[in-house]
Amino acid sequence: MILGDLRILQRACTVLGVEAPVIPWEPGLPAVGRGIHVWPLTDLDPDSVPWGKPSALTGESSFQYIVKGVAACLSSHLAGIVTAPISKLGLSLAGRPYPGHTEILASKTETVRYAMMLAGDRLRVVLVTIHCPVREIASRLTIQAILETIELTHRGLTEDLGLIAPRIAVAGLNPHCGESGLFGDEEASTIAPAVKKAMRQGMEVSGPHPPDTVFLHALAGLFDAVVCMYHDQGLVPFKLVHFRNGVNVTLGLPIVRTSVDHGTAYDLAGTGTADCASLVAAVALAERIAANRRCIPGSAGG
Repeated sequence: MILGDLRILQRACTVLGVEAPVIPWEPGLPAVGRGIHVWPLTDLDPDSVPWGKPSALTGESSFQYIVKGVAACLSSHLAGIVTAPISKLGLSLAGRPYPGHTEILASKTETVRYAMMLAGDRLRVVLVTIHCPVREIASRLTIQAILETIELTHRGLTEDLGLIAPRIAVAGLNPHCGESGLFGDEEASTIAPAVKKAMRQGMEVSGPHPPDTVFLHALAGLFDAVVCMYHDQGLVPFKLVHFRNGVNVTLGLPIVRTSVDHGTAYDLAGTGTADCASLVAAVALAERIAANRRCIPGSAGG
């Protein structure tokens, strides 16, 4: 089911030559007939919504689609949501003070502990800090924050992905893991204590590992996921490997949520040249997670 706007999607089908009927749907109704089933949450004038230009109108619309999707999952009308990229500028123009999807989802599900995982068939990375300036990263790293991210990673790998005894590597923050304190002491003061606490809980976790080699070892199959200290530390190697088919998963939510791992690509809007591989992978992974969660008694969606 697509949560969106009938007329906007009909325009897209016409422009792109997609010969499929756009069929209205709402929670509680069966999906009848072949076509694109849409829950129409807005009724926008296509002439007022030009391709690839964020506005307060489109920002508010995208926000409402997310909010309604979360509510439908919490009420079990939907098994999960797969989000397309949203414009952070559009959100800002609409007066919605969120830096991205993850923070909206956490707020609307009243989730305190959550993390962003980027997942592919060769590499998975999870972030301790997400959207913050580089100059603030070190001050935001705490033993508790790192430990909670490791715990969320372990839970996501076991319950959502079905892995048994997953192997988790934790990356350091500084070059050469601080070189015995010469380049920083966060490894000794913050990261290592968090790793030790996680090990005492019975998790198969190791680190801190030098950031310039840990991803090589993960790609070689030595680790099932790498916990990273900040956004680009994890996303640079991940997108080098999985630029076309990576999936963004929000760990810790009571609902299933996956997403593409890229931005809006507004320069491609309306051209029919965008690559949908990441979206296809996100749908497949959401289906896998939803199925795994249904196998766990008492879990969300179970």
